[in-house]
Amino acid sequence: MENHISLDLMEFIERNILPRYAAFDAAHNMEHVMRVIKMSNVLARKMGADVNMAYVVAAYHDLGLDGPRAVHHITSGKILKADKRLERWFTQQQINTMVQAVEDHRASASRAPRSIYGRIVAEADRDLLPDTVFRRTVLFGLEHYPEMSDEEHWQRFREHIMQKYSVSGYIHLWIQGSENERNLKELRCIIADEVLLRRHFDEIYKEYKKSEF
Repeated sequence: MENHISLDLMEFIERNILPRYAAFDAAHNMEHVMRVIKMSNVLARKMGADVNMAYVVAAYHDLGLDGPRAVHHITSGKILKADKRLERWFTQQQINTMVQAVEDHRASASRAPRSIYGRIVAEADRDLLPDTVFRRTVLFGLEHYPEMSDEEHWQRFREHIMQKYSVSGYIHLWIQGSENERNLKELRCIIADEVLLRRHFDEIYKEYKKSEF
């Protein structure tokens, strides 16, 4: 397995792929994709995977957000598969594996990723520090639902947090003993106390409203 990222591949990605993230929302912008790339590289080295493949999967994983959000993981996979420029560095089998990994990264996926690369990007894509999760959720609501009242924003926030991150939520982690696993436990302790959860929401919401985010 390759344990260093090809310089010409990196140049290609940085010039042609990463700039596309500038058009996405704050939760999926350049800062997000760079964090996913960094974490994917760490995990790939730790797990003995090809860092070049992990790098490409991370770089392409959210490109489908320029279309319908609900199927962005599928669209992202199609974008990767259609990019014939990648044949300079990868075999068709490797490309197919990377396409599957991109398709498998979504948090709501009900089945385990089909390869180590899917597990890596799925894990790298999740930043489960409670404050990060809460800020991302509040900001998404303010950006996409400006017509909502303060109380409606709270209800949307609470519903999303419960559906995704609670003990019965749909989020799955595929690498045991990870930092995400520890952060999710802390997050669920807060979620279990609705008074505490509301306090976190109010502090962040008022901060963003005051600054007009």
